[in-house]
Amino acid sequence: MPTADRAVCVRLRRVPLKALAVGAAVAGILAGCSVDVRDPSVPEPVQSPSVLATPTITPGHDAEAVAAQDLPFSAGAILARGVPVGLADGLKEAPGWKQVKDNVAGESQYLKADGCLVAAKVRGNQSALAKGDDRESTVALFKYLDPTILPEYLKTEKLRWGGDPDAPARTVEVLALEPAVPQGGRATAILARLFATAGSSVYVSVSCPDTASLGSARGDVAKFLPVLPPSN
Repeated sequence: MPTADRAVCVRLRRVPLKALAVGAAVAGILAGCSVDVRDPSVPEPVQSPSVLATPTITPGHDAEAVAAQDLPFSAGAILARGVPVGLADGLKEAPGWKQVKDNVAGESQYLKADGCLVAAKVRGNQSALAKGDDRESTVALFKYLDPTILPEYLKTEKLRWGGDPDAPARTVEVLALEPAVPQGGRATAILARLFATAGSSVYVSVSCPDTASLGSARGDVAKFLPVLPPSN
């Protein structure tokens, strides 16, 4: 089928040129036209049928295999990319504990009969904050929360890794900050880790009336508040 421009060209050639001015104008228009003249001896090109591209399939992530091994800071790259980790809520079933906030703005809180309070949250859309493994990014996360925190204030500790109570116990490394107890104040501890590959972070704060109750509460957190690997 001829194009619109080609149709205009054909009609213009049929107009009688009675004046030089008109002829010049038409010549200018025709100069911009292209005429498609086919050689009858050349066969028409045959269009090959469209072929759909073969999709690239990424193998599924084996969450069970990841949960079956410990996760030190150096092993963060084995996680599913962009799939966030989670936190279990088993602390609400632990003796002496009850849940007082359930996933409000991503945060859950648990209160113990002795006055200890635990706040736990998972944040998504997190990327690496520093070069190196997850430890360096976690140090940067603490400094983002409080610029006065120095790396030497942070200690490597472990939380439970995986939520299957029947599976062998596995651990995940986190960094912990335990500030000095102010006069007449509460004893506190903060545990956190940024998972750069998984694009998420976990943050757990524990606040208790004294250091003795803080130690007990941290033991409960390690036992009943495991970090959950990304699912398949």
